[in-house]
Amino acid sequence: MLPGTSVPQDYSLVAHYVGSHVDHGGHVPTSEDDFEDNEQPYCRGPITTIPAGCVGVTPPTQTSETTPLLAPPFPHIVESVDAESFYAEKNNSRNGLWQEVKRLLQYSLPVFGTYIFEYSMAITSVVAVGHISTIALAASSLGFMTASVTGFSIIQGMANTLDTVLPSAWTSEQPQLVGLWTQRMAVLTSVILVPMITFWLHAESILLALRQEPEVARLAGIFLMWSCLGLPAYAFNCISRQYFQAQGLFTVPTRIIIFVAPINVLLNYLLVWGPESIRLGFIGAPIATAISRNLISIAYIIYGICVVPKTAWHPITTRAFTNLGFLAKLSAGSVGQVASSWWSWEIIGLSASFLGPVHLAVHSILVSTCSSLFQVPYALGASTSVRIGNLLGEQDAKSAAIVVKASILLDFAFAILFGCILVIFRHSWGYLFNNDPEVVRLVADLLPLVAFVQLFDDMAAVVGGVLRARGQQVLGATLNIGAHYTIGIPIGLWLTFKMNLQLFGLWAGLGLAIGLAAGVGLYLCLITDWYAEVDEVVVRLAIDKQPVDEEFVR
Repeated sequence: MLPGTSVPQDYSLVAHYVGSHVDHGGHVPTSEDDFEDNEQPYCRGPITTIPAGCVGVTPPTQTSETTPLLAPPFPHIVESVDAESFYAEKNNSRNGLWQEVKRLLQYSLPVFGTYIFEYSMAITSVVAVGHISTIALAASSLGFMTASVTGFSIIQGMANTLDTVLPSAWTSEQPQLVGLWTQRMAVLTSVILVPMITFWLHAESILLALRQEPEVARLAGIFLMWSCLGLPAYAFNCISRQYFQAQGLFTVPTRIIIFVAPINVLLNYLLVWGPESIRLGFIGAPIATAISRNLISIAYIIYGICVVPKTAWHPITTRAFTNLGFLAKLSAGSVGQVASSWWSWEIIGLSASFLGPVHLAVHSILVSTCSSLFQVPYALGASTSVRIGNLLGEQDAKSAAIVVKASILLDFAFAILFGCILVIFRHSWGYLFNNDPEVVRLVADLLPLVAFVQLFDDMAAVVGGVLRARGQQVLGATLNIGAHYTIGIPIGLWLTFKMNLQLFGLWAGLGLAIGLAAGVGLYLCLITDWYAEVDEVVVRLAIDKQPVDEEFVR
């Protein structure tokens, strides 16, 4: 069984709605006649485990691998004798730091698997083309970098906006708003795709204007043109992943990507290097990746229609075109938060190219190392965002504050572990990528500094998740832009070219930028008034509150 497929008792689904009203005499009402005229026979609240021995409660339905880890706050019942002790035990459990650490680990493992396999799909096409020729490798790398800056980073930033609205909607009284906000994001993303695809179709002329070599620009333009076939699917997949993860279905994207990733490798081989009858050469790589992304989209649709519960779905109506301004504002901040960080790494890489081929090779090794290790805290940040959002939807401000502390504790543990690995194996780490003694020596010299940068970068991933849960994407973008482009990168360039510190100067400036943004962001997360955040969620959910349509219920 994949990690995260077990169902915690705190989120068991209750099969039938049962009242939980106990009078002072210890009498448990069993019919509506036992209630006063102005009382409700049912009460709503956060989901709890049903204590053993509850009378009149139908056991939860049998769980399966598609049962959400998180469920909407259905009513619950407690025994009259053990009511106080049960609620005390519940609060102690939910507010326990260790319980949140374990829960975040459980959520993060499948998310980490999803990100790793998605990253492998992107790299597979570059590797497949790289063996054709040096020019083909350069063109595919340039095409992939251009796609990341002008497409993938923007779409990913927009999809991350859903961390603000979906998890809290799922644990509210209106779980169907998860589907509604997902539809709104699909509408907004569809609009953004038009200029993206237009840019990619004319990429060759744009790259030539940027003084790229003509043959490299031509092939990169071809790479981007065929990649357009998979861009809408990439956007759909990012949105769908958020839709499932908000419901606690963290393993659904993982199962799908594990199934499709080997197919992607096979398609790349067949279309780039396979039999002559089906071999396409250079264009085979982007076509194979586009096919794989569309297969993932089809799998998401099948899962959503045929496998998982329909609790979060909302009928497709004109309401999908409402509140787009609010979503666009959040998306702009989220894109700035993601893209500003991505682009700073590209600027550092471009600066490293002026130091010569050896330093560029060393920089590539260090970036590859950081990118691989970053998948763990990024998965933790995504899980933290979902967990906090769910608690805000339950109006549980106290537990949300504890989740922040638990995520920081986990983040530091991972960062220290990765830092120790890099420092201990620094003298042999370079041999994993290159056999040039000078490259290996420079990698060993820089890895202690990279370990510190990794510490700050890991912290930034978790801080970003907390800010998304709060709807503070604009704040995250402001911190990143201010730290990277007004402080870190200028200082890094000064240290590199004026003080002649070369790569050490670039990475020192990068570490300073990430450290400043993450440090200030962490402080703001720790002093957050989570009760005020709950109030904001309640107001946002009230905007879409409508009487439940009887036909929809049926």
